[in-house]
Amino acid sequence: MTASVNLVLGGTGKTGRRVVSRLRELGLPARPLSRSTEIPFDWADRDTWEAALDGGGALYLIPPPGLGPVHEFVRRAVDAGVRRIVVLSGRGSDTYHFQGILRTERAARESGVDWTILRPNHFFQNFSEDVLREPVLAGEVVLPTGDHPDPMVDVEDIADVAVAALTQDGHTGQTYVLTGPRGISFAEATAIVAKESGREIHYKEVSGAEYVDLLVAQGFPADDARDLCTVFEAVREGTITGTTGDVERVLGRPPRDFESYVRRSLDSWA
Repeated sequence: MTASVNLVLGGTGKTGRRVVSRLRELGLPARPLSRSTEIPFDWADRDTWEAALDGGGALYLIPPPGLGPVHEFVRRAVDAGVRRIVVLSGRGSDTYHFQGILRTERAARESGVDWTILRPNHFFQNFSEDVLREPVLAGEVVLPTGDHPDPMVDVEDIADVAVAALTQDGHTGQTYVLTGPRGISFAEATAIVAKESGREIHYKEVSGAEYVDLLVAQGFPADDARDLCTVFEAVREGTITGTTGDVERVLGRPPRDFESYVRRSLDSWA
């Protein structure tokens, strides 16, 4: 094989499947990688790595669970022919010392090949595809976010930026902080979802400790619950509230807004 395949870790997830779809629409070879894909990839099973990396030229890299072997994986990816790495990180990863994410960023920076870091704010799609979907359907969103605005971002924009960084020159050595066009509190966002969907949905503010207890009662591992709480408490602390122009800088257009996302997602809450 020639070293031209775009390797997409988390290729069935929120960002990954969109990256794969866009690459294929451009007529570019894309290989989604997860434990369930045709060519399986498992961070914990190094025997899966060789086939996953075969022929790879660019890599969309999502951090492994916990403190996984990311440096070893990146070294093997480069040895296999990867010459460009785009990392999905998160805004505030340095402020809140998310070690798994920071180690992944560092592995890319130290790889010796082209790298780009994407640090998005919270995803709009958390309301329709992830941790907030079931609370929305149940009629009550409970969070420790306070009333600070969060310039959440559309996953569609993250995927567009990721594909640009994977396939175009000019993004090497860049760290892009990806936001939506304006800050919006989670209470306001919940109210917009309620209005547009016609559902009765209430927002309830709780403390961080109460939120962790709620998640644990729902079956979350305690460490995961605390990590998720830290991510949401960053909103309450006001450390990730400012918008940036990085989406427009890369794509040449403004980022999508929350209202348009909700209108596109109504079937998710039907």
